[in-house]
Amino acid sequence: MSQGIFITATDTGAGKTYFTSLLLRELRAAGVDAVGFKPFCCGDREDADRLYEACDGVVDLGLINPVWLRVPAAPYTAALVENRTLDVATALDAFQTLSSRHAFVVVEGVGGWRVPLTDQLCLSDFAAQLALPVLVVVANRLGALNHTQLTVDSIAARGSVCAGVVLNEPDSAEPDPARMTNLGVLEQLLAVPVWCEVAHGAGALPAAVLKNLRGQGILGGA
Repeated sequence: MSQGIFITATDTGAGKTYFTSLLLRELRAAGVDAVGFKPFCCGDREDADRLYEACDGVVDLGLINPVWLRVPAAPYTAALVENRTLDVATALDAFQTLSSRHAFVVVEGVGGWRVPLTDQLCLSDFAAQLALPVLVVVANRLGALNHTQLTVDSIAARGSVCAGVVLNEPDSAEPDPARMTNLGVLEQLLAVPVWCEVAHGAGALPAAVLKNLRGQGILGGA
């Protein structure tokens, strides 16, 4: 049976794709048959392209990203503008196909945890159907403490398992008091573990990422 993890974030631009791409490369370098899945893209398809490259081209781009809306907005908004209904069923079918063919699927969400897909369905609902543990990518900047706690609380309220959070440096701006202290404060405030801090422009992830994946049984024998 395939294993996997769902990557969400505190907001758009927190670094989900950056982290997911690095994770895929490291898993594959470690001999894990891992592939990426970006069920929904809005605007360009750059995020899906990066996952495709990180998977060494073993999966077709159309399977990595089965639903693509051209309008750069939240999925529900983009679908309204394009006068179409978001095809959630196709995304679920694509996930099942990937899960049947590969040992580990890294799913990257779109926007934040509660971004609307339809007028009745949020990304959190879609993630719950996949039944994967959730990892939150947090942009290390002012506001991270509030946004992270709201996201982690919402994951628990939806009945999903939050495996932890990753603090990501999304740019090379000079450190300020918030950026310098967010890691330590989050470690004190959260009931879930802070896996690591990812430096801006890092070419590899801290060893703690794979250690947590294995230690929590998420990776297991994949």
